[in-house]
Amino acid sequence: MNERIKQEMQRVSNAKRLVVKVGTSTLTYENGLLNLRRVESLVRVLSDIKNSGREIVFVTSGAIGVGAGRLGMRERPTDIGSKQAAAAVGQCELMYVYDKYFAEHGHVTAQLLLTRDVVEENHRKENVVNTLSRLLELGAVPIINENDTVAVEEIESGGRFGDNDTLSAVVAMLADADLLILLTDIDGLYSADPRVNPDAHRVELVEEIDDKLLAFAGGAGSARGTGGMATKLQAAQIATPAGITTVIMDGKAPKRIYDLLEGEPVGTIFAAQKEG
Repeated sequence: MNERIKQEMQRVSNAKRLVVKVGTSTLTYENGLLNLRRVESLVRVLSDIKNSGREIVFVTSGAIGVGAGRLGMRERPTDIGSKQAAAAVGQCELMYVYDKYFAEHGHVTAQLLLTRDVVEENHRKENVVNTLSRLLELGAVPIINENDTVAVEEIESGGRFGDNDTLSAVVAMLADADLLILLTDIDGLYSADPRVNPDAHRVELVEEIDDKLLAFAGGAGSARGTGGMATKLQAAQIATPAGITTVIMDGKAPKRIYDLLEGEPVGTIFAAQKEG
């Protein structure tokens, strides 16, 4: 392990306030229904990390995907009305499950649904910052999602955060976090697409995100979600200049978060560009 990676791993190990984002493909089965075993495992790990003295902010995707599954839709809806309906159903399901599992480990959850205009208008942004700060002071676990039920512009096009990867980076800044962990369905950024190139290798450390790297990352991810590696790189572009180390890692193995926080090189680490 070279000196630069050791330096970043030390920053990760020292992180006190974490924002953890999980994507739809990590949370659900192919049919859109929740993978309860994985969700339970993730919540157990996050609860244990919180017990150790760290603070957790949890950003979740999945409302539309889970709602579509609960409503018996065979595919992710494409029209606005169906997306909003699915989000309304899915958000209830997500919060019910999260609250149940966190409560089993003695933790209180709080729901925040955000839209881009909330964080772009100074007074509203200040309210979000104050709410997050007070919830963390009180020992709660803020659970945050984009408000797809009412945010028509956000669902349709460029008004949205850009899946919840960008949202998680914005939240990390608002929460003054030390570390942003993006849980996805691949264990990091690769030198080539590992699904088609057996010689592809995982990149352990990225010190600069340039246009070449963004172009390589490609487009959307799974059919159940709207993100992909490109939106995760964009999230790192937002977080790292603010002094927030960012990690992309495999969400299918939540216990690997322990390894990450204990100084083992897990996933791909994006170096913070200034002291946090």
